[in-house]
Amino acid sequence: MTIDRIEFRNALGSFATGITVVTAKGPDGELLGITANSFNSVSLDPPLVLFSLDRGAYSLKSFEASGAFAINVLCEDQQHLSTNFARSLTDKWTDVEYETWETGSPILKGAIAAFDCEVHSMYDGGDHIIFIGRVLRMRADPGRRPLLYFRGKYGRMSD
Repeated sequence: MTIDRIEFRNALGSFATGITVVTAKGPDGELLGITANSFNSVSLDPPLVLFSLDRGAYSLKSFEASGAFAINVLCEDQQHLSTNFARSLTDKWTDVEYETWETGSPILKGAIAAFDCEVHSMYDGGDHIIFIGRVLRMRADPGRRPLLYFRGKYGRMSD
């Protein structure tokens, strides 16, 4: 059976996800950031998480060389950050508030959760590279609500 690429992508969009901005400090000190919904937990012991990055991404080589990354889980009022970091080849960092922790990767202010990670391993994932990170530090705010993505549109949780 042949899987149609567009139908496959549309079917995958039926899985509602949260939205993250993955950040890192590149090898030349440049700040990196991409919007991703390819975030998953991998292991509790040791604490491991993953995200995947398209092989065609302009920042791929810098992410591969960085040795670290941060996952910033966006809250429902941060759609502007998702849109901002989804753009290619623009200044994504103007007016973005962040701090840094152990790895130097930017931790976005107001994120519902953040995970500061050192790269544990990278794997071939077809047209993506899968990054697995060991979590060195994290924070979560249980009082905030997540930004959601479903079938190509942003959404919010309802009570």
